Amino acid sequence: MSASYKKLWKLLIDREMKKKELCTLAGISTSSLVKLGKNENVNTDILIKICTALQCDISDIMEIVPDDELEDTQ
Repeated sequence: MSASYKKLWKLLIDREMKKKELCTLAGISTSSLVKLGKNENVNTDILIKICTALQCDISDIMEIVPDDELEDTQ
């Protein structure tokens, strides 16, 4: 099982927000954003900062998917 952040990218598109704007608004580094883009593990503090900035729940920005399903979509 792995984390997928596709929901985060869709949410940013829906809100017409750039990734750079998210970094500034949430107070996170671009390296954390790169990790999210690669579906790598990030500290829960990062996820909480994103949820706070976007005023959403963690389930709105990520989901847990089987490893084989994640590979099929990349």
